[in-house]
Amino acid sequence: NSVTMLALVLMVGIVIDDAIVVLENIYRLIEEEGLSPFEAARRGTREISLAVLATTLSLVVIFVPVSFMSSISGRFLYQFGVTAAAAVLVSLLVSFSLTPMMASRMLRPKPAKATHVGEAHTRRGLNGLLDRVYAAALRWCVRFKIVTLLAAALVVASSVPLYGLMRQDYIPSDVDEAEFNVNVNGPEGVSFEAFDAAFREVEARVREHPAVVTTQASVGGSFLGQINRGEIYVRIAPHAQRYLSISRFVESVLKGDPAAAFKGNYKQSDVIRDLRRQLQGFRDLRVSIRPFAAFNIGGGNFDIDIALRGPELEKLAEYTEILRARSRELGGLPDIDTTLKLNTPELRVEIDRDRAADLGVSPRDIGTALRLLVGGQEEVTRFRDPKTNEDYDVQLRLAGSDRAKETDLPMLIVPAPASSTKVTELRSLATITSMQTAARIDRLDRQRAANIRGTVGTGYALADRLAALRAEIDKLNLPDEYSVRTLGRGRELENTFSEFLLAFALSIVFMYMILAANYESYLHPLTILFSLPLSIPFAFLSLWATGESLNLYSALGILVLFGIVKKNSILQVDHINHLHRGGMPIEEAVIKGSRDRLRPILMTTFALVGGMLPLALGTGPGAEERRAVAVVVIGGQMLSLVLTLLVTPVVHLVFARIFTRAHSLHGDQVVQTPVP
Repeated sequence: NSVTMLALVLMVGIVIDDAIVVLENIYRLIEEEGLSPFEAARRGTREISLAVLATTLSLVVIFVPVSFMSSISGRFLYQFGVTAAAAVLVSLLVSFSLTPMMASRMLRPKPAKATHVGEAHTRRGLNGLLDRVYAAALRWCVRFKIVTLLAAALVVASSVPLYGLMRQDYIPSDVDEAEFNVNVNGPEGVSFEAFDAAFREVEARVREHPAVVTTQASVGGSFLGQINRGEIYVRIAPHAQRYLSISRFVESVLKGDPAAAFKGNYKQSDVIRDLRRQLQGFRDLRVSIRPFAAFNIGGGNFDIDIALRGPELEKLAEYTEILRARSRELGGLPDIDTTLKLNTPELRVEIDRDRAADLGVSPRDIGTALRLLVGGQEEVTRFRDPKTNEDYDVQLRLAGSDRAKETDLPMLIVPAPASSTKVTELRSLATITSMQTAARIDRLDRQRAANIRGTVGTGYALADRLAALRAEIDKLNLPDEYSVRTLGRGRELENTFSEFLLAFALSIVFMYMILAANYESYLHPLTILFSLPLSIPFAFLSLWATGESLNLYSALGILVLFGIVKKNSILQVDHINHLHRGGMPIEEAVIKGSRDRLRPILMTTFALVGGMLPLALGTGPGAEERRAVAVVVIGGQMLSLVLTLLVTPVVHLVFARIFTRAHSLHGDQVVQTPVP
């Protein structure tokens, strides 16, 4: 499905990382030390095996907490987590078996270029330029460690104001599925014929829009069979006809009109905005336009769904109408409506119980007579047509002329069951009064409830519109017996983000456990995980710069970003430790180890970006959802790359010196033995 396919597409750029790292290390040994391909494959894989194992396992455990989220979103992300984890584990198997085998057979042996590593082919050309620039910047950062760490701290602290700039949604609100619904509510008490005539005018106005291709309208058949409600399903032109694509450009060139490929580019949100403006002229109708949601979480397709609970219907209706009026001033809430309306006309029959008892008529008899004569008995017998041999239900009801007038109802005949020969008129037993009341009474948690429902306009987000409505509700100073509850996507937004925070925390804990077990150290995992907070502000900056919101998909992208950024730090720290254990001084090991791992880090980064570009640039149904993941990963990784390449070695150097100083203060002797 779309979730598992998204996981597979995301993993395309990640699963080759292990193979790239192993192959680059093998190639480096052939280039710089003149080893044979077979020996380089064996030694190179052994050298890098711990780092690759650590990166893969720590990436797998990132998806474990997401798979067990308990909200509705967790049921979708469970499939994502299982698919991604399985793909990453397969990449580990391939990088430890197929990659070194093919490298030993397909690479050509090369003699060592020189005794000094700087003269090797891997340090020439563009590689050499990048290496020299990086080495100079790294030496400066190592020399001015305090300045580097302060700059890193400021970058991490910038996450707070950047988070304040972010729009927050449950899922992207501007998804272009090329279809949406137009819902029309008429005044209570309107006849079906009158509403149908007005509804047809709305339908004609919708069909006049040049982007509309297909409509399907239904009137009076909605929930609870209310005749004053109608719905129009609208489909606009497909994406291939509206968005610039290679196939569309080639087709226009073949037709001799290349400019045609650039014409008619419009979004679904543009059509919805036009229709909202055109349908504002219907004063007695409440029109709302709702796109289809990618996740159907039940309760209706509403962005905003806030329930007010309390004992009195009149107060609930008053509060919700006040909020509906104020929502127009808030902006971003184009079609807010309420579920409780106290303007449905009805005739209320108030029985004189003493009089009815004297005549032997019970309230049940009166109700049965009214239901039969006014409402009708749906099936009193069956009629067989001798010509067609078909059976039909026979319904019994007063003629329309006898029940249409309010003045005729008091003269309805009510039988007295006590005497089969006596009947009486309804006006002798009861009084009929005309009133206005609610067409339906909703309850939530065994309390009467009135809901405020609607959609979020273009350029706004669900979280800030919910906050704005909450602020208006606070201004009402509701009595203690009235309460407010957020439902629908708003509730899922709160639940999903809180569970994502827990998933982030658990992922970091699991990553620390994996790294601590691999390196048998409590310190090295801290150095590696220090790169995670450095990537967060760049992820937020990427979303803000591209106009994306922080939603379910972008939060998932941040989780994937954590796994990618951490892999780079593992490669650096692992090689630095290897050189330091071989007898190289720690500062020299930091410089050389970081330089040796620059090329595989750049290779994996650009390979990942290449794998994400189709998601970022693609079009089609649901492309806006997938784009949010790609924007986070591409922007966060590319923008944080330079900082993590410089900060991680400095942090490792600082921690290593603190560790050495602590041992010397306790009288311990740190012995460095060369690695055979």
